[in-house]
Amino acid sequence: MPDVSLPALQELLLAPRYLGWLLDGWLMTLWSALLVIAASAVLGTLLATARESGRAALVRATGIYLSLVRNTPLLVQLLFWYFGLPALLPEGTLEWLNGAHALTLHGTVIARWPSFEFLAALAGLALYSAAYVGEDIRSGLRGVPRGQRAAAQALGFTPWQALRHVVLPQALRIAAPPLTGQAMNILKNTSLGMAIGLAELSYRARQVEAETWKTFQVYGLATVLYIAAIALLAALGRMAVCRAAGARRGAA
Repeated sequence: MPDVSLPALQELLLAPRYLGWLLDGWLMTLWSALLVIAASAVLGTLLATARESGRAALVRATGIYLSLVRNTPLLVQLLFWYFGLPALLPEGTLEWLNGAHALTLHGTVIARWPSFEFLAALAGLALYSAAYVGEDIRSGLRGVPRGQRAAAQALGFTPWQALRHVVLPQALRIAAPPLTGQAMNILKNTSLGMAIGLAELSYRARQVEAETWKTFQVYGLATVLYIAAIALLAALGRMAVCRAAGARRGAA
């Protein structure tokens, strides 16, 4: 009969201290992914509208950006932001970025300045992901009938108002399924942040494995945590798609 005593279970499983490390990494993964998703959504929308603006300068500039970002590995881009960018910054800037800054209210710390590793990972992931998110939104824009914009302008909307209130909401509903997939990719891509010292889930898993030598338990639990995060994003994506479908039926 297998030994199910407390010492045996502690030997088989990870100590609470190491579980805490993994949980901290998981929360960092979620937080990083959410910020990158938000930033790439904004940047991607700007890229998509610029690509569809018909202005030659904007189309060329965004085309060059997309070619540079999509044809270089994400890992190389992260390494550039972490190791290459500091060499281009004015003297003393990196020291300030790595400083312990805090926002206080009546002596209570409300927020702390993030580490340079976090900032570099956020910048690299957001700029990389925006290229793909922008193309999905662009496909959504192309899926909106051209008459929608003309009808909005005929009702007195400016081109910007027509885009914001009529065209873009429909485009985002059309692009909701692929955008959900991009959100999942962003969450998984945060694992590359470990290469520049971002203390996300993969980084923490490597730390725990190095101390405990319990490879199966550590990476098995990390896999479960990644699956849980992806399942959460998938559920949110399904909700968005269902709401979009309901809005289309209501409009019809």
